[in-house]
Amino acid sequence: MFQPPTTLLHHTFEHTARRSPERCALVCKEGRYTYERIARDARRLAAFLQHRGVTRGDRVALFLDNTPEMITAIYAVLAIGGIFIPINPLTKKEKLAYFIQDTQPSALISHAHLHEVFEPVFAASSVQTCILTGDAPAGIPWEAALAHPGEVVDPATIDQDLAAIIYTSGSTGAPKGIMLSHRNMLTAQASVSSYLGLGEDDIILCALPLAFDYGLYQILMGFMLGARIVLERSFVFPVKALELMAKEKVTVFPGVPTMFALLSNLDLSRYDLKSLRMITNTAAALSEHQIRDLRRLFPQARLFSMYGLSECKRVTYLPPEQLDIRPLSVGRGMPNEEVYLVDEQGNRLPNGHTGQLVIRGSHVMRGYWGKPEETANDIGEYLKTNC
Repeated sequence: MFQPPTTLLHHTFEHTARRSPERCALVCKEGRYTYERIARDARRLAAFLQHRGVTRGDRVALFLDNTPEMITAIYAVLAIGGIFIPINPLTKKEKLAYFIQDTQPSALISHAHLHEVFEPVFAASSVQTCILTGDAPAGIPWEAALAHPGEVVDPATIDQDLAAIIYTSGSTGAPKGIMLSHRNMLTAQASVSSYLGLGEDDIILCALPLAFDYGLYQILMGFMLGARIVLERSFVFPVKALELMAKEKVTVFPGVPTMFALLSNLDLSRYDLKSLRMITNTAAALSEHQIRDLRRLFPQARLFSMYGLSECKRVTYLPPEQLDIRPLSVGRGMPNEEVYLVDEQGNRLPNGHTGQLVIRGSHVMRGYWGKPEETANDIGEYLKTNC
């Protein structure tokens, strides 16, 4: 697998853009984008954010849909040593207010049509710069930000600095901001792309929200390798997605059980999907019935069933050749990671026992934002109970 000489998360993309500037990086509703175009826009946006006073360690909230602007903003924030906070555009104003109050971002980038959600949050917030796509009733237009003539000043970022804060769903309480350093995310993208066998010739469908790590890492891994991303806003209309997959000759289809369930009753023979070589699943486990369905629908594609946690991106994966032997297994630990069970006293348990799951590696989060008592220790170890 291609391994560029990098130290920071955005360097992987910048290296690809220098190596293959005219290569198609992104296909989406807005058009086709080369690596050079995205890199150019990211540099311009980064220079503008620095001009507005956004500095190393500042947080920038990205309240954006699956769009080129979201991808550009991620790399622009990283380039100036900032910390990006991806927020799902379906987030309601009360939860958005919680995120803004919790992280105190100095800038927010969003769509003008979401102004009724984010404007009430501004009154008591730290946001000094608001950049908007579309017809903005207030704020700085996206095009004006990209027209800034300045150059980016090196912020002297190191790989231990935070790159992102990604919030948990809050299904068991208030959402928590997962702190991820450049090193955390570099390690995760290298490990996952390695065991999946992703390469620069892959064409990856991403219909997953970029505000969540599963969708986000499709961009990060793809752009590290020089692959092409086919970006969709959602999978609400599966027929549309299938038509796009056939047209663009998609080779990798990442999904979740709810997406795959929408395909079970469709006649896929109408679509030329012979280019598809891999399907991946995480978030929730696939049932044996769903595994059989997917293998029937896409007989030529290898199916990777994976177990992930946002706190460390991925925990385990089940190699496709093991599906018939142990279809309900969470699989094995990924490269450059140690996974084991312990009892209540912290003693390691042998195979076949029930205990607490310990995940150890450089991909493990730095902790939860604003919650030092719940921070991972210095060797990168995360404990999950009831496993």
